[in-house]
Amino acid sequence: MTRSYGRPKQRKKITLMITKLVRNIMAPLLFACVLTTLVAAERPPRGGTIGGRLEGTWSMQITLNDCSGHVIRSFPTLVAFVAGGTLTEASGGTAPALQTGGKGVWSHSIDNTYAFRFKDFTFNAQNVFTGWVIITGETTVDETGNANSGPATVEVYNASGVLVASLCADAAGTRFEL
Repeated sequence: MTRSYGRPKQRKKITLMITKLVRNIMAPLLFACVLTTLVAAERPPRGGTIGGRLEGTWSMQITLNDCSGHVIRSFPTLVAFVAGGTLTEASGGTAPALQTGGKGVWSHSIDNTYAFRFKDFTFNAQNVFTGWVIITGETTVDETGNANSGPATVEVYNASGVLVASLCADAAGTRFEL
């Protein structure tokens, strides 16, 4: 023979208390989540990205020169400007085994003009780290919102952090879309 000592009543009381607790906590929590989502959707992006026209992926043609107008070479690249002010870059100018894709930041400057800066790490053919490259530039989106262009500077550093070369670049591109 087993005795219950009122356990079913205790379980029922506990279940009722848990239900009330969940109801009293979850309803305001759900409301706060919905309110936060609505407020965030109405706010412009942070980090100076107001304008938003640059956001997206761009197919770019880069022309590298010696800053005196003498063209060194030209190559394609893809740049993704992400909401919130970050960017990623994949260059067709150097083999992927020799240079990582660029990671960096961007911000809205004025009107249709934006500033950006990103960094790539470089390696030699034996996979030894050789340094990095920092690209700093400005781009202006045209009135259609589907083309951009602008100048940039390219700083090449060795593995010790010593600047070994400074170059210039001109970029022109179109939006990469479906």
